[in-house]
Amino acid sequence: MGIGALTTVGLTFAAFIVAALLGFCLALMRLSRSRVLSLIASVYLEVFRNIPILTQLFILYFGLTYIGITLPAIGAAIIGFGLNGAAILSEVFRSSIRTIDRGQSEAAFSIGMTRSLAMRIIVLPQAFKVAIPGMANFAIGLLKDTSLASAAAVPELTFKAKMLVSETYQTNLIYFLLAMIYLVLSLVLSHWAARTERRLKVVKEN
Repeated sequence: MGIGALTTVGLTFAAFIVAALLGFCLALMRLSRSRVLSLIASVYLEVFRNIPILTQLFILYFGLTYIGITLPAIGAAIIGFGLNGAAILSEVFRSSIRTIDRGQSEAAFSIGMTRSLAMRIIVLPQAFKVAIPGMANFAIGLLKDTSLASAAAVPELTFKAKMLVSETYQTNLIYFLLAMIYLVLSLVLSHWAARTERRLKVVKEN
C-alpha cells in the first residue's frame, strides 16, 4: 500500500493548496465592502457546504462527461476536495481575520496606510497564526476524506486496500493496517501543526 499512501499524501497536499488559495479569496470577498462579492462568496459557501463531497466528486468525474468534459480521476479528486475545502477554510480565514483588533487597522490608516497595505502588513500575518489550528484540523479531516476518492477509482490508500482484500482475502489484517496508516499520517500532521504554532509563538515573543 506504499504507492497508495503516497497518492493519498499527494492528493491531500494538492487539494489543500487549492482549498487554501480559493478559501482565502472567498474570505476576502466575504469581508469586502462590495455586496456583490460578498453575495457571490456566500452563495458559493451555501452550495458547497450543503452538497455531500461524494456527490461533488461524482459530478466532476462522471457527470461532466455528459457535456464532453472528461477529467482524470486524480484531477477530479483534487478539484472536488479543493472546491469543497475552500468553503470550509474560507470561514477559518474569515474568523481569524476578524479576531484581530480593529484598532490596529485604524492606527495604520491614521499614518497613511491604505486598507490593502494594512491588511497585508498588519492583519494577515497575525490572522495566519490564529488560523493554524483550524487549518490543521481541516488538513487532518481532508486526509481522511480522501478515502472517498476510491469511489472515483483514484488509486489512494483505501482503493489499494480494497484491491489487496480482493486478492488475498485478508480483510481484518489489511483494514487494520489501513487504519494504522491513516492514524500515523494524522498524528504526523497534528504534530507538525503544533510544532509550527509553537515556533511562530516563540518568534512573536522574541
